[in-house]
Parts: sequence; C-alpha cells; structure tokens
Amino acid sequence: MWLKPEEVLLKNALKLWLMERSNEYFVLQRRRGYGEEGGGGLTGLLVGTLDSVLDSTAKVAPFRILHQTPDSQVYLSIACGANREEITKHWDWLEQNIMKTLSVFDSNEDITNFVQGKIRGLIAEEGKDSFAKEDDPEKFREALLKFEKSFGLPEQEKLVTYYSCSYWKGRVPCQGWLYLSTNFLSFYSFLLGSEIKLIISWDAVSKLEKTSTVILTESIHVCSQGENHYFSMFLHINETYLLMEQLANYAIKRLFDKETFDNDPVLDDPLQITKRGLEYRAHSEQFKAFFRLPKEETLKEVHECFLWVPFSHFSTHGKMCISENYICFASQDGNLCSVIIPLREVLAVDKTDDSNRSVIISIKGKTAFRFSEVKDFEQLVAKLRLKCQAASSRCDLSTEVAVSSDSTGPADNFEEQSLTCQKECSKTVNTEALMTVFHPQNLENLDSKMLKEKMKEQSWNILFSECGRGVSMFRTKKTRDLVVRGIPETLRGELWMLFSGAVNDMATNPGYYAEVVEQSLGTCNLATEEIERDLRRSLPEHPAFQSDTGISALRRVLTAYAYRNPKIGYCQAMNILTSVLLLYAKEEEAFWLLVAVCERMLPDYFNRRIIGALVDQAVFEELIRDHLPQLTEHMTDMTFFSSVSLSWFLTLFISVLPIESAVNVVDCFFYDGIKAILQLGLAILDYNLDKLLTCKDDAEAVTALNRFFDNVINKDSPLPSNVQQGSNINNEKSSHTKVDITDLIRESNEKYGSIRYEDIHSMRCRNRLYVIQTLEETTKQNVLRVVSQDVKMNLQELDELYVIFKKELFISCYWYSSCPGLKHHDPSLSYLEQYQIDCQQFRVLYHLLSPWAHSANRDSLALWTFRLLDENSDCLINFKEFSSAIDIMYNGSFTEKLKLLFKMHIPPVSKHADEKEAESGKNTPEKGKGKIDIQAYLSQWQDELLKKEENIKDLPRMNQSQFIQFSKTLYNLFHEDPEEESLYQAIAIVTNLLLRMEEVGRKLNSPKSAARRFSGTACDSGAREGNAESSVEKTPSSPREEHQWSFAFEQILASLLNEPALVRFFERPLDLKAKLEHAKCSQLKSRTKV
Repeated sequence: MWLKPEEVLLKNALKLWLMERSNEYFVLQRRRGYGEEGGGGLTGLLVGTLDSVLDSTAKVAPFRILHQTPDSQVYLSIACGANREEITKHWDWLEQNIMKTLSVFDSNEDITNFVQGKIRGLIAEEGKDSFAKEDDPEKFREALLKFEKSFGLPEQEKLVTYYSCSYWKGRVPCQGWLYLSTNFLSFYSFLLGSEIKLIISWDAVSKLEKTSTVILTESIHVCSQGENHYFSMFLHINETYLLMEQLANYAIKRLFDKETFDNDPVLDDPLQITKRGLEYRAHSEQFKAFFRLPKEETLKEVHECFLWVPFSHFSTHGKMCISENYICFASQDGNLCSVIIPLREVLAVDKTDDSNRSVIISIKGKTAFRFSEVKDFEQLVAKLRLKCQAASSRCDLSTEVAVSSDSTGPADNFEEQSLTCQKECSKTVNTEALMTVFHPQNLENLDSKMLKEKMKEQSWNILFSECGRGVSMFRTKKTRDLVVRGIPETLRGELWMLFSGAVNDMATNPGYYAEVVEQSLGTCNLATEEIERDLRRSLPEHPAFQSDTGISALRRVLTAYAYRNPKIGYCQAMNILTSVLLLYAKEEEAFWLLVAVCERMLPDYFNRRIIGALVDQAVFEELIRDHLPQLTEHMTDMTFFSSVSLSWFLTLFISVLPIESAVNVVDCFFYDGIKAILQLGLAILDYNLDKLLTCKDDAEAVTALNRFFDNVINKDSPLPSNVQQGSNINNEKSSHTKVDITDLIRESNEKYGSIRYEDIHSMRCRNRLYVIQTLEETTKQNVLRVVSQDVKMNLQELDELYVIFKKELFISCYWYSSCPGLKHHDPSLSYLEQYQIDCQQFRVLYHLLSPWAHSANRDSLALWTFRLLDENSDCLINFKEFSSAIDIMYNGSFTEKLKLLFKMHIPPVSKHADEKEAESGKNTPEKGKGKIDIQAYLSQWQDELLKKEENIKDLPRMNQSQFIQFSKTLYNLFHEDPEEESLYQAIAIVTNLLLRMEEVGRKLNSPKSAARRFSGTACDSGAREGNAESSVEKTPSSPREEHQWSFAFEQILASLLNEPALVRFFERPLDLKAKLEHAKCSQLKSRTKV
C-alpha cells in the first residue's frame, strides 16, 4: 500500500534490507531474512525479532519502495507490501506513470516535491472509500476473533478495544497485542516459537500507574496479586492508560464497593460498555465535578467559542458545555473565567445576523451573555430554545426560584417556599442561620475588626456589580483572591451554597427538605441512636449548640439526611461539619450543603469504611513524596501522615483548628474542593518542616503539630471572644509564634497552587485501587484467622481456597447486571458474611474441588451438600461453611466423611426445628433496625457451641428411600477406582448385612400388628429415636410407613468398618494442593462451559 512519504537513512537501512530492484529515482527493497531458505539464518532471525519488538504496529512489511534523489543519503519511503506480488504492482505503476514525468523537472527538489504530492494524492484517493481507522469495524471484528480464539473466555465477555505494545518478561520485551475487555486485561504474543498468554482480571489489580525508567522511557505498570507486569511502546499511551484506569475502577466499584455504585445507564450493564461510552462518561464526570452540577446531569454537547466579558471589555476563548439543564462555559486561558447558566434562569436565546456567529442568552436579572464564533450557531440556538421551553414547562407546576444579581442575594429567594413547607411540617424549620440569631452584628459599635469585615463586604459588593450575583455570576481569579482572604460572615452561607452547587439542588427540589423532615420524624434505628449520642458533642463550646434551637436543627438535618441516604446513614464527623454549616446557612440550606459534601465533593467519605478519606490520604502521601522529599526520607513509616491527617480530611480541619480559623478553610474548600485541603495540608507540614525533622518518634511529631494548630489564629475574625476557640491562648501567655490562617492559606496557594484538578483525579483513581485491595486483604486475613481454628487445612491451602471461592462469586457476576451474591454484599457486615455464594456458584466449585466430583450424580451431591450447609435457608453460604465441607472431604476421618454423606441424604430434620430456627431468626435484630438484643446474640453463640459438640447418636435415622439413594451414591463414588470390584462387593455385603439385621429386629418384636412392630423398633432406641422416626414418617417418600425399615448411623458405620476396602477408600490421603492448583487454572474455563 502507499505510505505517507517519510525520510529513511539508507546507510543504516542497508543492514536490515536487501536491494531487489532500482532505477534513477526509486529503490525496491526486501527485508533481510524474508523469503530465504532457513529464514536467513541467525541474521534473519534477529531481524524478525527486531521487527516484532521495536515496530509500534507489530507488522513490518517485508517489501518496500523508496524514492531516491541522486547524491543523497536521505530517501523517502513511499510504499510497502506484504508480498512480492503486491509490491511489484506498485513498482510497475511507478515505472509506467511516474518515471517519464520526472525527466521534465530541472531540479531534484522539484522531483521530490512532485513525488510527495502524487503519493499523497493516491493515499487520499484510496481513503475516499476506506475506513482504515482504529475503530474500523472490519479490523475490530478481526481483532475480536483473535481475542476469542486466543483466550477462550466466555462469549459474553465484551472486547472494548485493543492496542499493539510490548510486554516485558524479565528484561526481554515481547511484542504483541493488548486486549482490554469488560472484566479482563489480556495480552498475547507469539515470537520465535514462544507463546505468551496473560489474563488479568480487573478486580485483581491493586496498582495501575504510568512509570518511566532508564530502559523503559514510558510504560504502564500493572500489579496483580503481588505480581508486577510492565507494558510499553504504545502508540497512544495516555489514551490506553486512561481507558485501563476506567475499566479497573469500574470493576472495583461494581464488585467490591457496591454501596457506592449507582445505577449508571452507561455502565449498569457490563455487556453495553464501549470505548466511546467510557470516554463519554469520563468527560461527563469531569464536567459535573468542575462545575459542581447535580449528579443527574450528563454532558451533551461541547462548542468552542468566545464569551464576551463585560467588565474586562474583551472576549475570552473557551468551551461552552451543555447538559440537560445547564449551559456552562470555562475559558482556556489563564484568567480562569467560568460561568454556569441554569436553563430555569434563561428568558430568551437569540442569534445575531452578523458574521460573528453569535448566540445571546438573556437571563433573569437583566443580564445577557454573548457567545461568538460558535460553529453551527443556528442549530444550537434552535436546540437551546427547545431546552428552555422544556425547563420552563417543568417549573410551571412548582414554585419558581429566581437567582438574580439583586443585592438581596439568592438565598433569600427560598424563604417564601421554605415558609410554605413549614406549615405542613410538625417541627418548625429554622429560616435563619444560627450565627445571625446568636451573634447579630452591632452596627453602632464598629471596632477595627468590624471595619475590616465591612471592607470585605464592600469588596464583594464591587465584585457583584462587575461579575453579577447569584448562580450565573462570572467566576474569575479575583473571585478566588477574595475567597482566600476569607468570606464575610454575612455572605458566607450564600456563597457556600453558590460555590458548592447546593443552590441548584435546592432550586430543583422545592419543599423536599420539609417532606424528608416530616417523614423521618420518630424513626428509630442505629443511625438515629448515634446521632442522639453525638448531638451534644458538636461544637459544645458554642452558645448556639448549648440551646435547644441549635440542637434541634442539628438533629433534624442529620436525621433527614440519614433518611434520604440510608447507605451512608450517619457517620462520625458529619455532626461537626453540619454544626458549622448551620452557623452560617439556613437549616434547609445546611441540609443541601451536607448533600453536596457527602455525595459530590467528598465521595465515599462518610460510609462505614471511609474509603474516600483513605484514598485522599494516599493521595496526600503521594504529594508529600513529590513536594517534601526531605520529610519522606526522615519519616521511615508514611502511615504516620495517614493517622494524623484523617481528621483533617473528615472534618475539613474543623476538629483541629479554632472555629474562627476553620471557617476560612471551609470557604476555600467550597470554592476549590479537595484541592484546597491537600494544599493546606502540605503548607502545614512545610511550615513545621524543621520541627518535624528533629522529632525522634511519632508521638513527638503529633505534639508539635497539635501545638501549631493551637497557635493558628484569625486576627480579622469579628466573632465575640466567648466564641473564638483560639482567643484563650493567643495572648502573651504563649511563647509560640502565632500564625494567621489567611497567611497560611495564601502561602498554600502560592506554593502548591500548581497542583491540577486532573492530577488529583488521576491520583484518586490510582490510589482507590490500592486502598480497596488493602481493605479486601484485611478482610481475607480476618476470615482466614477465624476459619483456620475449625479446619485442618494449613493457612496456604485455606488462602488459595478463599481466592477461588471469591473468584467464583465475581466470575458469576462478570456478565450480569444483577447477582444475588453482590446484591447481599454489605462491607459493613462481619467479615464472614461479606461474601456468600448461591447454589449455582457452589455447584461449579463442587465440580472443581470435590474429590467426589467424578460421581455420576455429582450435581445431586452438590445440591444436597449446599442444602446441608445452608442452615438458615437463605440460599447463600459463607466461606466458613464452604471450607468446612471441603475440609471434611479431604482431611476428615472415615467417620466424619461418612457422617457428611449420611447427613447429605437426610432432608431438614423436623418442622419443629425449622419453626424454632425461624423463631430465633425473628428475635435476631436486623442491622440498622431497632436496638441490638445482646441476649439474642448470646443465645445464637451458645447454639453454635452446641452444634460443634454434635454426637453421632443425635443424627436421625435413615429411611428406606434415603438408604437406597445413599447406597447408589457409594456405588457412584467407587466408579473407576483401582479397587472398584472389591468396593462393589463390600457395599453389597454391607447392604445385605444391614437388611438382614433389620429383618431379624422386626421378627424379634411383638407380631401383634405391623404398626406395633414398626413402632417397637423405634421404642427400643428410646424417645429420642422416636422423635426422629416421627420425622421420617412425615417424609413424602414413605408411601406406607408401617412397612418401611430404617437405619441409625451407628448401624451403617459399624457395618462399613468391617470392610477394609471401604475403610482404605475413605482414609486414602488426597492431594488438596494439586486440586487447588488445577481449580485456579481451569476456573474460568469451567464457567465458559456452564
């Protein structure tokens, strides 16, 4: 095929290529080693390896044509061919059509320009009907067939995309193809007769990062189950890495962290995941995070354009982003100008007739935005008008909330709606911020601090007059500078609502808070109990929370949120954060601010495992390594920073800083997000660097940091001295240097403001894998510690069995949007109950692991074993129950194995026992409902201890049909055994002996009646056996109970012990380790066959 002309240095090329034909202007070359007998010997073999390793496309054509100019060592490659026929066709065309033309030109430069232009024209001509792109359907179909053939995964596994790359096996790179599918990262290579096949499931990835070393300029490092894998030589490494990152995090969220995995239309169904869908989702998530929009919004369109900035008198270049309900703009220059326009605020959308292709959007408050140089601006205007009509029609049924540039601010516009909702609510909702109630400003007595506060307010008013006020205001560098200085007390609630995006949530959900408060009143569960316990611990030194007004408001907000989001419910630190929000925002606003923090700005922070906080701590450690390397070298254990900084992240420094200083940090957090907290954390460590480097242990370092926090002041705070926490120690009594919070925040922006949102997002994704896998490893170790006490398997075998158990649960969930195992997965439960498998999953594992799986009735055995293990009849069993059965099969004594088989053939003992179990289940308190009944748990524990002491005499008798089935099972177990004949004879002898014993027993009893004879057999064994016999009589398989015989376990055991062949069979040592290894290798294939 024709190639885009590229320069080739002929001097080096001659080492790898042989000349086939040549003329004055063109050279046809053949790759050394191609087409030669024996592959060209060692030279040809090395060249072939270089072709596979070094070429980014993994396909070096064996023939090529170069364009040459006389007296030059630089040639241009213009064509290549996979075979001699193809390249000869190109050569003939050149000789017939180009050679005669070239003689016309006077200079070599003109000849070269003509050849380049002609070749490009040929490529363009061929490209008209060609779709040779990365997403070419034909090429993708070919790659899909190779993927399916190479790895043998189930046909439901969806290939997302594929890339050419090198996989480093030791110090040797192997060129091949990397396939990224929904659940697996797969690599295939075949070089010099050596095949490399690698399959890594995304849920096993604990580290995914881009690295660079001396040998590998840029590579992707994947760590899975302790093994490191390196992939390099990508054509588009950034695109590949981002896609891998998305797939890994999707799998982690879906399988490990189900509580935070929302129903996403893009990712809810694993079979619908595509490369385009993942890219769309990534852009949409970035869009929502940057503009702080509700999670329901999705990015629909992006247009490059210019926005007229009236106060600067120029147009700034950027992108207009449009979602279902918002029009947003962000500049691409350094001015950091951004605008958010809710469609509910739009009055008109117009277009201009000039050549600027402008779109003018008019909103409430007599403000208009002019976007110019908009591509397809006429179609855009039509679409926006339709969106605005739909938005206005939705608002017709509810109270319209207007956010304008009035001096009253947007918060006051909600008051009327809030008052309406209060009439329907039995508890009065506060319509004023607690700070205005408990600390009203005294305008008559203006001291220096109050004057500074008024100057701040004036600065903001000037900004509002220039940039607008409310949700659609221009946000610029000046806005950030004013936030860093500290938001005035009177504007704090309004601007928190604005910068967090909570104003949009509240506007689109009028009356929601009052309804939730009404519905949550009187609820009693674990969350409400914890809330009541922590109410008095929330800023107890503040007068607002020493009164019923503040306490009641805090109770309502926390209870309402726990009702709204039961997955989070209530977690410690939420009370501290909410109490500060209530100081400066009205009660309903405080609720929506809490929603914004918990569900958008600090995702996964406030749940049982605080995964989000742990992830950000890992990000913080990474930033410390980058920006404070000397501190990293001094601290031998980086976990110190995690333990110290946890409260910083969970409470936004509120728990460690005086309240008057902490609110300035909250100001920056609502404007800049987690970036502000990370920057401030680095600035604090940097400020205390010298002290920390002299500390000898962690305790000394903690003391130094606590002393620093005690000396952080806010010299401009207008709060009364009885409220300021730092006022008691910031006098001359303390010899330590005072640090003003404003200076500290400014320094953090100057030193660490270069940290980008994109970098933080990437670090979050990368560290999330590590954090969740670490938590999973902790779960596994705790499960193994508990289970190891009850089984004979060693820890290594138990570890491998757990991996296989959990893997089967995940494999069965790979290709389905809903799975019973994941549906019941709750990380907050005890370690043993977090992962449970159902009957189908157990059947697959039974086939893989059981030494009795070769039996003809293995499916029945699997079902009976599962029924036996599922004591609570919830159709799920945990790892402890599963491992107990496997342990008996491999390590149990003759008696234990026989007892397991015996119990498998007997259904649940009696209805009375089931009723008793159900009754105990009723008494067991469910998680999160009512108070915990300690007596019920003690009773359950006692029952479990009694079960361990189960005696073989307590087993019920086996009736006729059960014994027949039991005998059939034994026959099936002996199939293809080396002692098969002797085992069959032994079973026949035992069966005959037992039947004779039963016959003799019946003859010895009183012959008065068949019923009397049958009951007499039971009476000889006592009342206990009589109860068991009554249960047998209730068995549907007994058509005529009075003529049926039964056996006790002791009888069967004693009879079987008399047959040495049977004893040898059950006491024969079994290799569990080999079975586990085989199961790990064939687990995926077994799922393919199911």
